[in-house]
Amino acid sequence: MNAATLIALPVIDPSIAHAAAAGLAAVMLTAALDKLREPEIFRDAVENYALLPAPLVPLAARALPLLELAAGLLLLPSATRAAGALLTLALLALVTGAVAINLRRGHDRIDCGCGGDQHMPLSPALLARNAVLMGVAVLAALPTAPRDMVWLDGIAIAFAALFLFGLFALTNALLRHHSRLIDLRNSR
Repeated sequence: MNAATLIALPVIDPSIAHAAAAGLAAVMLTAALDKLREPEIFRDAVENYALLPAPLVPLAARALPLLELAAGLLLLPSATRAAGALLTLALLALVTGAVAINLRRGHDRIDCGCGGDQHMPLSPALLARNAVLMGVAVLAALPTAPRDMVWLDGIAIAFAALFLFGLFALTNALLRHHSRLIDLRNSR
């Protein structure tokens, strides 16, 4: 019995895999560009996590957005989609672990570093958002059933990818403003 027979991955419809990959690519590329556009803000966020020795902070702050950029680009072609999805999954697991450690430490007021200059504090909801993104990465990595794609598939993929990215953007907006709303409620 070989390893291929031990691990039988489910096969999904190619339009689902394409939509998951395209939506996730938009998330990863946007995240990378936000960090590359404001490198000092992201370096400060990495430093605030207090997980790395000080000399490694600038290296990590430069490497992470470049890896996100690579993951986003790898997700787009079908030939490299699985590699991009696995890189995305690894990056999401890494940053989710960092968030979880800091939440456990009680550091819920530091910036997650995932919104450019838009402050987003750490929260359990951020862990849930990342878990959903990891699920989408798994979908993008799964093998697809062989079938011919038609023009309607392309339209469905585009709308599904836009929906996924829009849902991500809406979730981020809610997470950014959640602490302000709680502070406002508690100020009475």
